[in-house]
Amino acid sequence: MQNSLILIVLLLLTALGYHFGRRRALHSVGGAQAIRRLHSLPSYYGLYVVLWAIIPALLVMLLWGLVQDTVLNELIISTLPTEMQSLPPERLGLVVNDIHNLAIGNITSETPSPAIEAAAAHLRSLQATADLARGLVVLAIALAGALFAWRAIAPAMRARNRVESILKGLMVASAMVAILTTIGIVLSVLFESLRFFQKVPVTDFLFGLQWSPQIAIRSDQVGASGAFGAIPLLVGTLLISFIALVVAVPIGLMSAIYLAEYAGPRLRAWAKPVLEVLAGIPTVVYGFFAALTVAPFIREMGESVGLDVSSESALAAGLVMGIMIIPFVSSLSDDVINAVPQSLRDAAYGLGATQSETIRQVILPAALPGIMGGVLLAASRAIGETMIVVMAAGLSANLTVNPLEAVTTVTVQIVTLLVGDQEFDSAKTLAAFALGLLLFLITLSLNIVALRIVRRYREQYD
Repeated sequence: MQNSLILIVLLLLTALGYHFGRRRALHSVGGAQAIRRLHSLPSYYGLYVVLWAIIPALLVMLLWGLVQDTVLNELIISTLPTEMQSLPPERLGLVVNDIHNLAIGNITSETPSPAIEAAAAHLRSLQATADLARGLVVLAIALAGALFAWRAIAPAMRARNRVESILKGLMVASAMVAILTTIGIVLSVLFESLRFFQKVPVTDFLFGLQWSPQIAIRSDQVGASGAFGAIPLLVGTLLISFIALVVAVPIGLMSAIYLAEYAGPRLRAWAKPVLEVLAGIPTVVYGFFAALTVAPFIREMGESVGLDVSSESALAAGLVMGIMIIPFVSSLSDDVINAVPQSLRDAAYGLGATQSETIRQVILPAALPGIMGGVLLAASRAIGETMIVVMAAGLSANLTVNPLEAVTTVTVQIVTLLVGDQEFDSAKTLAAFALGLLLFLITLSLNIVALRIVRRYREQYD
C-alpha cells in the first residue's frame, strides 16, 4: 500500500472521526439545545478524536519507514550464498545496492548473477508484503485511537484542555526536533573536523597562507603533501562579502527610508513588491549576469584606464551579490522603521525638528536593532553564497585584497572538495568539514556582536 493511499485513507478517517466525535458530544447532552452542559465546544471533542486517530498512526508509519529497509536488507543478505555473505562490508553493500536496483528496474553495476536475480525477486515480494502490512497496521492503529477517544467523550470531559495539551506537546516536540537537528549538524561537523585536525595541525589550517588541498595517491607523485591554509579563503570570503555589503546596505537602507517616510501609498504599493522580486531570482541567474555582463564590463572599464583586471574578479562577484541581498536589508529595515511608534515622530515634530532631523536623530536610532538584524541576515547570505562566486570570481585561492583579482570563498571550496568520488578518510575531503566549522564560528561571532548591539540600543529606547 503506497504512502499516498495511506494518507488519503487517514484523512478520510479523521474527517469521519471529527464528525462522529462532535455528534457524540452533542448527543450526550440531548442535542444542540443543551450545548451549555458541555464543558467545551463540540468542535474540541471532534478534534480530540482526530488527534487520537492521526498522531499514533503517523508515528507508527514513521518508525516503520525507518526500520523497514534495514530489516529487509538483513533478510535479503541472509538468503544470499555463503560466499557473498562473507564479502567485506563495502563489497557487500554494492551487492545489496545492485539487488535494490534490479528490484526496481534500474541498471546494475554489472551483469547480475542468478543469485542476485533471485534475491531481487525475493526483495520485491518482501517489499509488497511489508507495504501491505504497514498500511493495515497504520489504519488499524488510527481506527483504534479514534474509537478510544470517541468512547471517552462525555459532557464533563475537559476536551479543550486535552486538545490544547496535545497541541502544546506537538509544538514542544517540533521545537525539540529543530534544536536536536541543529545539535546533530554541529556535532557531525565537529567530529569530522577533529578527524581532519588529527591529520593537519590546527595552526597550519588557521594561519597557513597557502590553500592547495590536492593529495597524491602515491608519495612519489608531485604535490603529495597538500597545503591547507585557510587564510586565502577567509580573505576572499570577507572581501567579496564586504563589497556586497557596501552595495546593499546603503541602497537598501535608503530605499527603506524613502518607502517608509517619503513615498506615498500608491508608490509604496508597487515599489516594495518590485524591489522584493530581486530576492526571488535564482542565484544561478545572478551568476550568469555576473559572468557574462558585469565581469566583462569591469574588465573593459579597467583596461580603458590602464588597469589589469582579471576576467574573474572579486569586484564583479561582490557587486552582483550586493544587488541580490538588497531586499534583505530593504524589506526588513522598512518593516522596522514602520514599527517605530508614531509618538516618537510627533514628539520630535513638536520640538521643532524637521522630517530629515527626525529620521536621523529619532527614527533610525530607535529602529537600529531591527536594521542590524537585516544587515546581519544580508551578511550571512553573502558569506554563504556559492553560485555567484563560482561563476564570477573563480576557484583560485589567491591571498589578495585587490578586488580586481580572482579569489575564492569558503563555501566554494567546500563544494569543490565534496564533488565527485571522494574518500572520507582523506584530509582533502575532511577539510570541507573543517571549513564548515570555521564558517559556523564566523557566523556565530557575527550573531553575538549583533545581539549585543541590539540589546544595548533596545534598552536605550524601550
